[in-house]
Amino acid sequence: MAQKLDSEFLNYLLAHEIQPGERLPTLAEMSREIGISVSKLREQLEVARSLGLVSVRPRVGTQREAFDFLPAVRDSALFAVTSGEATFRQFSEVRRALEMAFWNEAVRQLTVEDKEELRRIVARAFAKLESEPVHIPAAEHRHFHLVIFRHLDNPFVHGLLAAYWDIYETVQLTRLASYAYWLEVWSYHQRIVEALCANDLEEGRRLMMEHFELLPTVSAVQFNGDGNV
Repeated sequence: MAQKLDSEFLNYLLAHEIQPGERLPTLAEMSREIGISVSKLREQLEVARSLGLVSVRPRVGTQREAFDFLPAVRDSALFAVTSGEATFRQFSEVRRALEMAFWNEAVRQLTVEDKEELRRIVARAFAKLESEPVHIPAAEHRHFHLVIFRHLDNPFVHGLLAAYWDIYETVQLTRLASYAYWLEVWSYHQRIVEALCANDLEEGRRLMMEHFELLPTVSAVQFNGDGNV
């Protein structure tokens, strides 16, 4: 395969077929082999670290990590949303399209144990909402959606969906949402689980699409004038 990456460091990983978990030679050793300076390699190493492709630990050295799309897409998207060059709504539309496009493939792979886990997540969420004082089930919200798509064999989808929830939590999109809003969200989640347990995948998909429309009705919640659940 032709070396097309604009990074001698990354091209080195590819050329030597270094696998996740393998340790890399020192920068000095790679510098001699590749023929570029250690300082330039160090700069490229830092870029690879920011992408999650390698890690550097004391007494371990530099190690190849498994590919994870999350770091690259999260940091880039968060910068765009925070700078105002893009909106959270736009990223949310990508997330919605992904979930709907992969819905059938994802839910067909859910096991009985997965569905029971979804039931438990819903139960924990309602327990938080019914507690005194009320607690918002933010962690359960993220967990619920990611469980549905956990068995997809597509690291790009996983990375994008995880990035969505990281940014959702960062911008605190629902911090002003009413108690009634949260009850409605989790009522939808409960009905989605019931549909999945009944193997009514199309009903589950319909409910998911309806639930996507909930947040724009919460007029007090805005981030750069945009939002989505």
